[in-house]
Amino acid sequence: MMDSQTQPAAVRARGIVKSFGTGDTQVTVLRGIDLDIYLGEMLLLVGESGGGKTTLLSAIAGILDIDEGDINVLGVPLSGLPTGKRTTFRGQTMGFIYQQFNLLPALTAAENVAVPLLIQKIGRSDALERAQRMLDRVGLNDRAEFLPKNLSVGQQQRVAIARALVNEPRLLICDEPTAALDGPNGQKIMEILREVGRSPSRCVIVVTHDSRIFHFGDRMAHLTDGRIVSIEPIVREGTA
Repeated sequence: MMDSQTQPAAVRARGIVKSFGTGDTQVTVLRGIDLDIYLGEMLLLVGESGGGKTTLLSAIAGILDIDEGDINVLGVPLSGLPTGKRTTFRGQTMGFIYQQFNLLPALTAAENVAVPLLIQKIGRSDALERAQRMLDRVGLNDRAEFLPKNLSVGQQQRVAIARALVNEPRLLICDEPTAALDGPNGQKIMEILREVGRSPSRCVIVVTHDSRIFHFGDRMAHLTDGRIVSIEPIVREGTA
């Protein structure tokens, strides 16, 4: 990772508060989150289930409106964007890997991967060619014409990962990207994500409980009961 002190923040969150429900049923999930995530890094977000990690990802993506605070992504204040422009901005700059794969059942693996490109009005043949190359990268070059129902759970997850990467997003948001993968495939996917995170114009956020992949990150933020309680650098073997 590049020195975060000299890199601009890809994400700058200040005082983020988010609650669900009203009255006696109201539950506050995020309680004043302050967080900077820098270009050129992979930040791991860890903590117990129900601590607010996925809610924070959704807020950073502009999918979920917050109650209080400000979120700036790649120099753009999300709270100042109308819904339509926020959706366009998200499609142009972000990629998403969620626990639910959300593959379209009637489309082949290649067609599913090509969807973000087609939405951006890229020609079908070019989109499918780029989708095939991305499937090659995740080890599914021989599954391009398979429908999701004919793929294993792990293969479906790799299709979803290829889809998230195909438009070369500047901000990649990942929620448990290795949850359905065995050790070797999980390591392969994390190597790809690590490569994305090394780019000085891109960054990666990963929510994970998988300790096998911790060493891929640059920093680790601990989220407990809706608060960031610590952020620490990850020291890899052979580094000081």
